[in-house]
Amino acid sequence: MRLQDKLKTLGQNGKALLATNFYNFETLSGVLQAAKATNKSIILQLSESSIQYLGLRVAAGLARTGLEEYGVEGWLHLDHGSSPEMAHRCLDAGFDSVMIDASEKPFEENVKITSSVVKLAEKYNANVEAELGYVAKLGQVQKVSQYTQPEEAKRFIDETGAHALAIAIGSAHGFYKETPQLQLELLSAIHAATPAALVLHGSSGIPEGQIRDAVKRGITKVNLATETKNIFMKTLQQVLQDNDEIDLRKIFPLATQSVVKLIGEKLEVVSPN
Repeated sequence: MRLQDKLKTLGQNGKALLATNFYNFETLSGVLQAAKATNKSIILQLSESSIQYLGLRVAAGLARTGLEEYGVEGWLHLDHGSSPEMAHRCLDAGFDSVMIDASEKPFEENVKITSSVVKLAEKYNANVEAELGYVAKLGQVQKVSQYTQPEEAKRFIDETGAHALAIAIGSAHGFYKETPQLQLELLSAIHAATPAALVLHGSSGIPEGQIRDAVKRGITKVNLATETKNIFMKTLQQVLQDNDEIDLRKIFPLATQSVVKLIGEKLEVVSPN
């Protein structure tokens, strides 16, 4: 099933998919083990920095082989693509979905750039995600003036034809300094204004109750990244203290199991039975 069709079906039933970034074989394995154990579908995401680190063909090959090996229904997605050229490279490499993030550009320029990627993706039958409003990056403060507005969301989707839309409703990338408060009424208004699949970025650290409420109100894709790499690295750091073991094949699985536990918990929040 195409990702855009899956998201549409989930949205009609008040459900969502977890979309989690992976950074190496170990984090990928942890995500897939959790998806298999919970019998959940998953979106595997790669940022441009991860693609640069792993190599595009290697990264795509790992994801595809992993989904097949673990028997998990899943899709491969470019997270925060910075240009149509990058999106094109990923589509050529077999990605099911690409995000083009021109949210920092003026509205009309965002529309133009996104429209070009939507047109490009048509021949690949691929899903396209865009962003409107501005979801704060690590260390930035989210401003009310940067929230996505319903009327602009409708106009943006009408003009671009994007399948999914990342919206700014109070979440931010990275860890939060204080408990975030999602603008749930705003989310409901955006959901009523447009048929696009709505995406929540920056879910790391958002209370479970707010995520559940967001899904009920129209979020169909929930992104997770920071917590995944954090739990992997924190586990490694703890295990390696006063440890002389040099066989990474004995150490890395311990960190992978921390990822399995985390993703399993997140899957139950985002997509309960």
